[in-house]
Order: sequence, then C-alpha cells, then structure tokens
Amino acid sequence: MKKRLVFLILINLLLISGCGSKNSTTEIINNNTQIEEIPFKYIVDPSSTTRPYAVMINTHNEALPQAGLQDAYIVYELMVEGGITRMMALFKDITSDRIGSVRSARTQYLDYALENDAIYVHAGGANDALIGLRTLNIPDVDVDGVYGFRDTSLNRAFEHTLFTKTSLLETAVNNKGIKKTTDVKNILTYSKEEIDLSKYQSSVEAKNISIKYSYYRTSNYTYDEANKVYLRSMNDTKNTDLVTHKEYTVKNIIVYGLNYSSYTYDNYSLYQRIDNIGSGEGYYITDGKALPITWSKTSKSSQTTYKIKETNDNLVVNNGNTYIQIYPTSGILSIN
Repeated sequence: MKKRLVFLILINLLLISGCGSKNSTTEIINNNTQIEEIPFKYIVDPSSTTRPYAVMINTHNEALPQAGLQDAYIVYELMVEGGITRMMALFKDITSDRIGSVRSARTQYLDYALENDAIYVHAGGANDALIGLRTLNIPDVDVDGVYGFRDTSLNRAFEHTLFTKTSLLETAVNNKGIKKTTDVKNILTYSKEEIDLSKYQSSVEAKNISIKYSYYRTSNYTYDEANKVYLRSMNDTKNTDLVTHKEYTVKNIIVYGLNYSSYTYDNYSLYQRIDNIGSGEGYYITDGKALPITWSKTSKSSQTTYKIKETNDNLVVNNGNTYIQIYPTSGILSIN
C-alpha cells in the first residue's frame, strides 16, 4: 500500500514539474484542432477584387482533351462558325499550370468578358472581334507568343497545340500595365448551405442533360449522385483533362437558348452573332434537379441577371463551378 502511495506521489510530482506534459499539451492541441471550425471556402471569394482571366478554350474534336478547366469557376460554351463551339473559361485567385488549348477571339464572347470585367485571353482572332476589344476597352492578352507555349508532342494539328498558364498571364498583365483589380461583383451568388431544388413545385428530375448545339456538337451531363456533381461529356465522349486524365465534373449548370444568326465580315459569311440583349427563359440545374429560371441583360456591359421563374427571386447557386451553356434555339435541349 505504501509503495502504491509513493508511486502516485512521484507521478503527480512529474506532472507538476512539466515532465510528461508535452504529450498532454499535444493532445489538447489536437483536440482543439479537431473541434476548431474550418472557415467556409467559396469557389471564388465574394470579397476578392482580383480581376479574372477569361480564356478562349478550344473544343474542336481534334483538339481534345483540354487542360485546366477544373480550375475555372465559370465556363461559358457558345457556338461559333461551322457548328463547332468554343468555351470561355474564367480563372480567379488560383494557380493553373496548363490551360488550353487556347483559340482565337470571337465577338459573341466579348459581352460575357465585359459583364465579368475580365481580362480576355486569346490567340489572334477574327478582325471584328479584335476591333471590338479596342472599341469596348476590354483588356486582352494574345498568348500566341511569349505568353503561351506550344506542345508539339501532341498528336494533333499545330493550331491545336497552344497553351498558357496563370504565371505567364500574370507576367503579361504586369508588362502591359493592365489593371489587376475590379469593383465588379461576381456574376453569381453562392450559397453556404446546399440548395434543395425539390422544394420548388416547378423543379423536375435532371439526371441526364443533353444540349445539342449543332450537327457537330452536343454537350452531355450525367448526374453522379454519390458526389453530387455532373460528369461532363461531349458527343457522348467523356470530357477529360489532358494532365489529370480525369473526367471534368460540374456542380452547377445554367442553360438557355438564344437566336444565333450568320453574318459576313472580311468576305467570310459563317461568323455567328447572338441576340443576348433582352430576356428569356432557361434552367438552373444542380444536384439532380432542374429549375426553370429567367435571364435578362440590358446592354453589352451589363451583367446578365438570373431569377427563379416560380418566385422571381434572384438565383443563388450551390457553391461550386458553373457551366453556362448558351445554345442556339435551333438546337435541342433534353432534361430527364
């Protein structure tokens, strides 16, 4: 009994003197770390004043796979000449080491660069689009030179081999003296809590989405219920990343149709223009549901406003990346 008492006294003395306290402190720190609330992280910081890059991305069948789209917070897909599409991907406050392949400027994307106050990134372009950049005062970076790099090891035509990265774009902005900050707010508002579209009477199931732009391009989405994202395909072929080889995933889809029309410039008659000033209807799609929405845009530089058709409330989207699919009304949208 005395030996046990002496042993307990020695243990207490050791604890008081600090011996053995390191592990106890570590346990307390670990415990505190486990219960410490982790700050919520938006896909793009709503308080950030950084100006985004809007990069023209190739979607030609012979230019796949693409690179870097997993780092974009918004991707626009519109149709250009010949029934093909191109994407304009927005990057902000991130580092991405391979983006592309990068393609040329087209006029129908300039309004969407304007409404995001973005730095437009391209490789050459149609003459009227290049003139538009000047007249609309859109800062731009042409990466077909020192601000891009060619990967000629790829088994594709030379025109599909141009890539860039955010460090090169930062160098370009510094060299050109382009303003790096903006007072324009993010075009989308993101929710901290997961949005349940089933609470709206007008919502419908959206496990499979098909957006046919033309005979050449159909963009497809299949819902991954386990991860609450959509798996992206083009022409029923997985849309994968050149570097990671992973299929691109999308949290939010905004889709609506516009009138496209051909016009002639520089003796080329297949260029496309879109009637995007006005209003119309479309869908917001997330978590396996589609909700009817309205869109409106009052001028080239004004931001497109999205509202829930059922309530006329401003649209708030789930926290995650968003693809804005603007297809011609001559195309076909299927949601089921």
